[in-house]
Amino acid sequence: MLPEDFTAMGAPGRAEHIFAMIQRPWEYRDGFPRLSREIREWLVANLDTALPEVAERHASEDGSTKLMLRLGDGECIEAVHMPREVRNPRVTLCVSSQVGCAMGCAFCATGTLGIRRNLSAGEIVGQVLAALRELGPERPHAITLVFMGMGEPLHNLEQVHRAIQILNHTRGLNISTRRITVSTSGLVPGIERLAHMEPRPWLAVSLNATTDEARSALMPVNRAWGLARLREALDAWSLGDRERLTIEYVLVAGQNDTMEDAERLAEWMGELRRGHNVNLIRLNEHEAASFREPDEAQVNAFVARLKALNCFVTVRKSRGRDIQGACGQLVKKSKGPSKRIENC
Repeated sequence: MLPEDFTAMGAPGRAEHIFAMIQRPWEYRDGFPRLSREIREWLVANLDTALPEVAERHASEDGSTKLMLRLGDGECIEAVHMPREVRNPRVTLCVSSQVGCAMGCAFCATGTLGIRRNLSAGEIVGQVLAALRELGPERPHAITLVFMGMGEPLHNLEQVHRAIQILNHTRGLNISTRRITVSTSGLVPGIERLAHMEPRPWLAVSLNATTDEARSALMPVNRAWGLARLREALDAWSLGDRERLTIEYVLVAGQNDTMEDAERLAEWMGELRRGHNVNLIRLNEHEAASFREPDEAQVNAFVARLKALNCFVTVRKSRGRDIQGACGQLVKKSKGPSKRIENC
């Protein structure tokens, strides 16, 4: 809820103060925001104030932590907390937008679950607050938020955007949209809707192949919106000041890691190669997929070819691989059958 929602419901006290205290989980007492008895009683009577329960916590040797969070109905999601020891220490939180995922990408463990349901905006915000209460930091300006966990964020666009409004609010965590990234498998209608929403996060697109045939085999979404249509949607994304797009590319041995793939990727990028990031990710192997990651020499050759073609390239250091917390590894069995959620 935003401050104006508390006002509309007739909450006692100042709505902005209630909102601000709820968004500071490190100041909670006995699991509840530090508010007057009257306001606490009103909240208990009118709203669900419980944060998701931390059901499991797995620490990685690299300093990251995977949290399994249990929601009110018993469903489970996973989030990953990744501190970065740089000049100004920061924490990246990788959060989920759905229980499971409908996209069925062949290399992704989450896709094996199918879709259980969308998360509400409250559950998404609660996920962030639960992670901060458990692991910190207590300085919201040190948080970078990435919607790269379980689910396709643009399949749940209304609730994801509502959560971004709350997390970006100046009286709350006030996380700048420059530090919020939504990653999509290429759901073109969602990209086109998000392009006109405010506040608007930064966008990352998971590409992962350079021909429609290869991409459709890895990512079923491509059968509906192919590479050319996806490129049109990115061309229509009006960039803000210093805004950059990220093109994510999971390198899969023998599938999309040849020099010809690198050349086709650079060609597809076109003018986007100048200043926008091609973020290469070695496949993070898991038991549900038969694919393998390429060796170091092949990765280096792929990077070198892209750089020779004037692409701005980074190679993502996967965090939490030893605890199955890296990109494409998040999976937690849910109760009951999966179901279909229609495209946005």
